[in-house]
Amino acid sequence: MSDIGRTSAVALVGVQGSLVEVEAHLTSQLPAFSIIGLPDTSLGEARERVRSAAAMADCPLPARRITVNLTPASVPKRGSGFDLAIAMAVLAAAGTAPGADRGVVYVGELGLDGRVRPVPGIIPVVLAARAAGIGRVVLPVGNLTEARAVPGIALTAVDSLRSAAIDAGADLPAGFADPVLPPPVPDDTLPSLELADVVGNAIGVRAVIAAAAGGHHVLLLGPPGAGKTMLAERLPALLPDLDPDAALEVAAVRSVAGHGERSWTLRPPWEAPHHSASAAALIGGGTGQLRPGAVSRATRGVLFLDEATEFPRAVLDALRQPLEAGRITVHRAGGSAEFPARCQLVLAANPCPCGNAGSSGGAGCSCVPSAVRRYLGRLSGPLLDRIDIRVAVPRVTTGMLRADGGATPTTAAARRTVLEARQRMSTRLQGTGWSRNAEVTGSWLREDGRAADGATDLLDRGLDLGTLTMRGWDRVMRLAWTMADLDGDDRPERRHVERALALRTAL
Repeated sequence: MSDIGRTSAVALVGVQGSLVEVEAHLTSQLPAFSIIGLPDTSLGEARERVRSAAAMADCPLPARRITVNLTPASVPKRGSGFDLAIAMAVLAAAGTAPGADRGVVYVGELGLDGRVRPVPGIIPVVLAARAAGIGRVVLPVGNLTEARAVPGIALTAVDSLRSAAIDAGADLPAGFADPVLPPPVPDDTLPSLELADVVGNAIGVRAVIAAAAGGHHVLLLGPPGAGKTMLAERLPALLPDLDPDAALEVAAVRSVAGHGERSWTLRPPWEAPHHSASAAALIGGGTGQLRPGAVSRATRGVLFLDEATEFPRAVLDALRQPLEAGRITVHRAGGSAEFPARCQLVLAANPCPCGNAGSSGGAGCSCVPSAVRRYLGRLSGPLLDRIDIRVAVPRVTTGMLRADGGATPTTAAARRTVLEARQRMSTRLQGTGWSRNAEVTGSWLREDGRAADGATDLLDRGLDLGTLTMRGWDRVMRLAWTMADLDGDDRPERRHVERALALRTAL
């Protein structure tokens, strides 16, 4: 005699989910429990968790040979999130939970006491279930708030295996368990800081506003105390809220990264890793389940690298491909995973090891030229070529403070200007698949996005002399379009190109 029960689960690879059918086969042989279908170590240990949880839920597993198959077998399955689906498939095969079938996705880790524990990555799991045509997901109570970010699918929260079995038609007395809630996650949202607090740094303020409007990458180069970090921290407050699709993409990454209930946000994320971070911490990786790095966690937001020249050059150069493609594929011996990486990069760096290059008076630079070259050489030419805005942020003097006269706009005023420029971009780029000037291609800039006659003479001359690359030409013109949008003009003029070039003077 043999019986088969089937349920569904989702296997995550990065932030992409694949539907997995969980088959449980019971035969009248010596009692045993085996799991096949490319499980990892933690999934293989589900046997003991399922057996103990079922006993505590008053629906012990039958004393028969149990074989659980996870199909398709070619897809790697990792983690303990398959526990609930395996248990329900076995109970369905035994006839204890006749309502459990492959039309329902089950996700959750089982404790030995029968409670269902929350798991990371619930948002991409629910997204994958919805994309596969599944109408309902049964998940832990601790994941319910997070999962509600995904519309268009029914969610059933359970606190224990007993609750899941009763939901599937098991004839068991109702019972209540203390739900296992996820640990609190600290709020990583950068508070909205006031741009008007920045005084005497007009060039830096213009650079930040232009970056917010067009989505451009930025390098701020200047001595310690000049206000580079202060400027960078005010950039997120100028950015518009995320649209629903972008917010869901951000939430999926944050869910896999373990942000729990804080995964859903309408504000662009902010990531600021320390300069001791490794390449894997920046672009993603790890052993077993591949995790998103800082460049992916900052997608649709800002990745700020303070003291950029203290990062190893190899770590910085690992950003070159993600910045260009907007995605990063992490390859490891155990497989590969793709993550989004469409973020704004902001670099802040000192001009030399002592930090005083370009300063006058008693704060003059004491570094030899070879040391300065080695120091700035960590920012490779190909990486710098991908950065649209490169400005020198000088140390503020009393003369600059007097000249400022409260000219720096408030965050609210600057944000209104940014939103108006974004609206012009959105209208102009409608139907192209782009939403910001930083995303347009060179072919568009030379055809539909041509500047006014004579506006690009300076760039053309630099291209002919070899002082400007073709990618650099494109970067300047993207920035010139942003200048035109900030001014409310229909097409870049020569003055916009000159202003764009003025924001690329450093390095």
